[in-house]
Amino acid sequence: MEKPKYYITTAIAYTSGKPHIGNTYEIVLADAIARYKRSQGYDVFFQTGTDEHGQKIELKAADAGVTPKEFVDGVAGEIKRIWDLMNTSYDKFIRTTDEDHEKQVQKIFKKLYDQGDIYKGSYEGLYCTPCESFWTESQLVDGKCPDCGREVKPAKEEAYFFRMSKYADRLIEHINTHPEFIQPVSRKNEMMNNFLLPGLQDLCVSRTSFKWGIPVDFDPKHVVYVWLDALTNYITGIGYDCDGDSTEQFKKNWPADLHLIGKDIIRFHTIYWPIFLMALDLPLPKQVFGHPWLLQGDGKMSKSKGNVLYADELVDFFGVDAVRYFVLHEMPFENDGVISWELMVERMNSDLANTLGNLVNRTISMTNKYFGGVVTDKGVSDTEEEKVVDADLKAVTENMPKKVDAKMEDLRVADAITEIFNLFKRCNKYIDETMPWALAKDEAKRDRLETVLYNLIESIKAGARILESFMPETSEKILAQLGDGKVTDKPEILFARLDINEVLKKVEEFHPPVQEEAEDNAAEEAVIDIEAKPEITFEDFGKMQFQVGEIIACEAVKKSKKLLCSQVKIGSQVKQIVSGIKAHYTPEEMVGKKVMVLVNLKPAKLAGVLSEGMLLCAEDADGNLALMTPEKEMPVGAEIC
Repeated sequence: MEKPKYYITTAIAYTSGKPHIGNTYEIVLADAIARYKRSQGYDVFFQTGTDEHGQKIELKAADAGVTPKEFVDGVAGEIKRIWDLMNTSYDKFIRTTDEDHEKQVQKIFKKLYDQGDIYKGSYEGLYCTPCESFWTESQLVDGKCPDCGREVKPAKEEAYFFRMSKYADRLIEHINTHPEFIQPVSRKNEMMNNFLLPGLQDLCVSRTSFKWGIPVDFDPKHVVYVWLDALTNYITGIGYDCDGDSTEQFKKNWPADLHLIGKDIIRFHTIYWPIFLMALDLPLPKQVFGHPWLLQGDGKMSKSKGNVLYADELVDFFGVDAVRYFVLHEMPFENDGVISWELMVERMNSDLANTLGNLVNRTISMTNKYFGGVVTDKGVSDTEEEKVVDADLKAVTENMPKKVDAKMEDLRVADAITEIFNLFKRCNKYIDETMPWALAKDEAKRDRLETVLYNLIESIKAGARILESFMPETSEKILAQLGDGKVTDKPEILFARLDINEVLKKVEEFHPPVQEEAEDNAAEEAVIDIEAKPEITFEDFGKMQFQVGEIIACEAVKKSKKLLCSQVKIGSQVKQIVSGIKAHYTPEEMVGKKVMVLVNLKPAKLAGVLSEGMLLCAEDADGNLALMTPEKEMPVGAEIC
């Protein structure tokens, strides 16, 4: 019987520099899904690669004194090295400088032009070089790029455009009739409400202001703009031919079952890409999943702080599978995850060294000590209590694969790993309940002891088999040590406990913070004088109620450039508070902060959204804001007086 196919892709990594751990998370996540699908009997094709054209690359290459091709060759090699280091099982690594890809992009561009979907015009707007995007004045946020927050510059040039509006209604209908197409659902709502329903503008698909790109063969002063070039990798990489001579591999694998991408590029994958496919008369991918970001624990990664984390450096400290475990386990389904050296060490010690490593070590050691490494199922449970604990362990073991299946079907990978480790925790509890060392003191309990150890080994094996998709080397080591009939003579330490102080000391030695150049007046304390307001009485002040609140959720207010809407827990109640601080904080940065709140401010609507209080902030002379937070740890709801 022929295996069902499963085609999974990552976004192709941009070759502007070495990928940090947040970039690396995506390939590890895709690998876990691909491995799991293979274990279910699917014929998986897993594609990743690099996006190598654009003005940003041209500029970086010039700064480095090399050609653009030399520059991307070096970065693409580094990206591939890290993907391989992380033990990812991709089947194809495509580069957009591959000759066959470039040839097909030219043919696709010509086909779309010939059928009237692409036309020549001119573009005048505000251009963000890092994002390679044009914006109108109304789309800017505080005068800067709405995607990355950087400066934009006026630009005008002749360009080709794609008629996006021609296919907009068809795409809206597809999204409405295929609820699984965009995941999570919050991403779908964002695309529909912010982009599709207000109306699509035609998309610029060529450039003339730089040369590092795929030339438009019938108008060579133009190069194909990045998104038409990059997105088509998903079909060119498996043998699509615009002339109708596609390979059997393409016919077998397209449409893709899953495009796995970062949430920041979901617009391009759920609006532009489906419309390109419609114009090519090709089926749309079955699902696009916009995963959240992995953030550094003390803020965004910054070279000046010395806090950029790279996969290869983390592997040097913790090992490949420990890093895989962390990035997969710590990333929620919809919200951003957090990584730091402290959290890594904590997980290493608690989950990996203790829950898993110590469990395997103890089980093997006791099996060798009491039975020479060989146990069989004696099926002995003399008391009702013994029957109950045995039955419960077996039930957890038997139900675990079903629970993991359900989580993986919904792409809830972190939850799937949790189910496996719940089994390992249950095994540890089983040891505490049965106390093998006590059974070993009574010869009459020998068969019961052997039953206990047999049950443990079988349960650990069951967990290790499912663990293969997430921690392949660890799974292999566990199964090899538990053996087929006889455990290994001496257990191997799977994960060693680490001392956080020693780790941080080594990190500081390798990555001392970069000291910023001091301003001439840095030694002087900055002060601000503001216009005085009328005096108030103590009674006036007494009417205001200030309390400590904790932000438990936050999102941008739609159609507003400045507002964030926070759900703030104050004591046992939750208030919704709208604040004009979008230029200073992202929604992800807000969550978890303890803040000072004016609680009894009369509710009002801001941009149509109800606000039930006010967050207290400080503002400097340049208009920079900082939320006021308690100096010491204080409980939620504490009165500020």
